[in-house]
This record gives sequence, structure tokens and C-alpha cells, in this order.
Amino acid sequence: MFLSVFDLFKIGIGPSSSHTMGPMTAAARFLDEIAEDKWPRPQGARISRLSVSLHGSLAFTGIGHATDRAVILGLAGERPETVDPDQSETLLAQIHEEHKLRPDGHPAYDFNPENDVVFDRKQPLPGHANGMVFQALDADERVLLRRVYYSVGGGFVVTEEELQRQKQAAERPPSGPEVPYPFANAKQMLAMAEESGLTIAEMKRANEEVFRSRAELDEGLDRIWDAMESCIERGLSQEGIMPGGLKVRRRAKQLHARLEEDWQQNKPNPLMANDWLSVFAMAVNEENASGGRVVTAPTNGAAGVVPAVMRYWKKFHVDADVEGTRDFLLTAAAIGGIVKTNASISGAEVGCQGEVGSASAMAAAGLAAVMGGTPEQIENAAEIALEHHLGMTCDPVAGLVQVPCIERNALGAVKAVTAASLAVKGDGKHFVSLDVAIETMRQTGHDMSERYKETSQGGLAVNVVEC
Repeated sequence: MFLSVFDLFKIGIGPSSSHTMGPMTAAARFLDEIAEDKWPRPQGARISRLSVSLHGSLAFTGIGHATDRAVILGLAGERPETVDPDQSETLLAQIHEEHKLRPDGHPAYDFNPENDVVFDRKQPLPGHANGMVFQALDADERVLLRRVYYSVGGGFVVTEEELQRQKQAAERPPSGPEVPYPFANAKQMLAMAEESGLTIAEMKRANEEVFRSRAELDEGLDRIWDAMESCIERGLSQEGIMPGGLKVRRRAKQLHARLEEDWQQNKPNPLMANDWLSVFAMAVNEENASGGRVVTAPTNGAAGVVPAVMRYWKKFHVDADVEGTRDFLLTAAAIGGIVKTNASISGAEVGCQGEVGSASAMAAAGLAAVMGGTPEQIENAAEIALEHHLGMTCDPVAGLVQVPCIERNALGAVKAVTAASLAVKGDGKHFVSLDVAIETMRQTGHDMSERYKETSQGGLAVNVVEC
């Protein structure tokens, strides 16, 4: 099994990897298919108008997650990794005024955002909770091209056909290793580590270097951390009210100023590590909630946990260095890949246990690795962190990635550090395996009411409004 570190950590924009980045990517894929012109069409037929309908969780919480804005920008030719958040408002205003899309390499298409983006809350699509239907129509309103896409979490997007192939592949045994260490679960990972004598980061590196050079891999890892750190810094410098209507105020800058003052005065603070972890995580997720540049880790809703733990490690551990940063990301990606393969990282599928829970497990594993943990201790750290997020619902108030999401990242970071510390002080032996915790998360998510899986129909999303 191979899932690249660059699949788990993708640079994009907020507020949601599944509800913002994924839909924007789907729209871009639809444009690409139109441009390739390999699809059947009546002779002489020309596309005049584009439309999209959003289903399931995308329909229920899409406005709060800026899904409508994302698909419009995607159909205008923008992509998550390159879109300029500061210029998006101007482009959106132009489209709303002109009722035209003008993507590069395409003719202008008719598009009225008020009518051509439909939030269909009555008709879910069968493949996944985050479904979208894109249509290209001619001047007589005949559908020339129709495509269904699913945003399956972490910015990943698949078509109906690709989703079916993935399900069929999961039912078949692997056809053969494409990488030297094709572990699909934690048990295999530990067995390969023991047999090879390599660390988890070294095995993950060997797998990655099948597809890219060492220099390219290191450059990409450094770029991911630079983006994470830049997000923290921007989040620590901004203040004011976050968009969306809840009038939630940014707190990271003010909290950071107080921590810096205490730090410079050497005031004793037994909670100092927790305070720094929290402010770093909150800085990232306030940026995410405001539509800023973030890195999926493994999702936008959980984007603050891994960067916060990494920044904590660099601040408080004197032996932190560039190689350690790379090993942290590689180890975290190995754990994230196992979670995604065997369960889910999508809040719409399994609740927030799949987002912040997975992120906490990844961060705990990465920290245990750079603290010198053995593969068994690293696996134990990931298990502890994930186990104590089991059952966590996804109930964003007003569909916004703000309450409880921002503080939830802070607590996920604290749990990750606690889990890593517990694990490296032990011998790696423990009662519940990571694989069991992951399977439990999958089963729990399957049994969880849809009201608690990113629909804003239950939990805090309902009760906060009623209070």
C-alpha cells in the first residue's frame, strides 16, 4: 500500500479540505475533461452553460464551509494549491455581476451563481456523503456532459468510476508491492521495521524515493513545513472577527502576546507547554476558518494539530533540526496513510474522530519518532492518541469550522504530546493495538447517526442555537 506524504499533506486554502478544497478540485477536473474533448457529444454541439448541484453533507453545511464559493472559483479555473485568497473576492464579485465564467483556455460560459449552484438537501448520492454533480449544457438546455464527483476527505476527489474501482480493489488481495515496504496496517509496518532494522520514517522515505529523488522529497517536505509555519505566523499576527456570522473573535494573537511576556520574564508556569501548543493550533485553525492558506494534516478541519506539535517540539527540544522535521512528517504520513486506508479521515463519514483523532495520532507518532522512540513506541503513541478521540462527533455550529473546531485542535495537540510522552517512557507493549483502534473508529463512524457527521443537525450545532 502506498499513499504519499504529499497526499496527506496538501497545501491549499480554508476552511475545509472536504468541503472547500475537494469541491474546487472537482470543478477543475470537470473543466479539464471539457477541455480534453474526449467525451461523446452531438456533432456541432457547443457548451453554453455550466451548473453544479451539491448533495449530502455538502448541501447541509456547504454555505458555512464556502463550498459554493469553492466550486465557482474552480469552474473559473482556480485550484486550491495556487488560488490567491486575497484576490478571490474580486473574482467572485465579477462572476456574480456578469453571470459568466471565463476560465483560461475555454470560451466564456453562462453561469448564474444564484441558480447554477444548487444545495440539494433531499437527494443524497449513494457513493459518499460529500457528493457533487456537474453538468455542461448547450443553448437548448440539453445536457452534453454530466459527471459525479465525491470529496472523500483530506482534499481527495474521486469520480463514481474511481470510487467503485477503489472498493473493488479493497476487496481483492494486493497484486504485488510497488514500493519496498508496502505496509497496509500497523501490524505489517511493525513486522517490516523489525525485519529491515529501519525506522518508520526510513521505510516511508524508501517508499517515497521510488517515485522521486531524495532531493525532490526533501524539498517537498521542507515546503510543507514552511507552509505550516507561515500559517502559524500569520495566525499569530491577525485579529478581529472571523467570517460567517457567528462573530467569533480571533484569540491567538492576544494569547500569544501574553505567553511571550511570561516567557521573557521567566515567570513559572506549569501549564506553559499546553498553552503554547494551544496557541499554535488555534493560530492555524483561525487562519483556516478565515479562508487562509493552510496544509491538510490530514484535513483542513484538523490542520492545526500536527503543525502545533511540530512547533512545540522545535521550541522546547534543543535537539530539533531539519532532518528531524522531515522524519516527523514522514512518520506522521505513514500513520495517516494507515488510518485512511482502513477507516476514514472524513468528518462526513465517521465524525471528528476521523479528523482531529487521526491528526492527533499522526502528531503523536511524529513526536515519538523525533524523541527517539522505537517503532513499537511510535505505534503505541498513535494508538493512545486515537483511542481517546473515539466517538467524537462532527457538529460544527452553523456549519462553520470555528466552534468547536478551533479549540478541538488545541486539545488534539495536547493529547498528542501526552500520548507521545507516555509511549516513549514505556517499552512499546500495550493492550490495544493501533489497528484495533482504527477498526473501532471505522465501526463507530458507521454506527454514528448522520446528524453527528458534519451535517450540523445535532450536538453543539443544534444546542448552541437553542440556548
